[in-house]
Amino acid sequence: MKEKSFIELLAEETPELHKAFFGLADNIKNNGGLDEKTFQLVYIGIKASANQTGSVAAHAGYAKKAGATRDEVRGAVLISLMTNGVDGIASCLAAALDGYDNA
Repeated sequence: MKEKSFIELLAEETPELHKAFFGLADNIKNNGGLDEKTFQLVYIGIKASANQTGSVAAHAGYAKKAGATRDEVRGAVLISLMTNGVDGIASCLAAALDGYDNA
């Protein structure tokens, strides 16, 4: 049996918090001055710096749907080398490319 994701569990256990969280996320996206592709690439770089493979994989797919190339997604992860050393690349590069390829 597949383990539930954080998002699935949040929606199931606390639907109002889920709604509020995504309302905040949408507000940030809509008022941040970035187009969808740029937003997703920045988000991937931030999450790679935090070694969050699940988020990186998911947002690589969103970036692809927003028009990002595989090279751009890879580059967003590689930027984490400057902020987090090799940890972000070691934990997230494969996740990003898999997320992109499977989107």
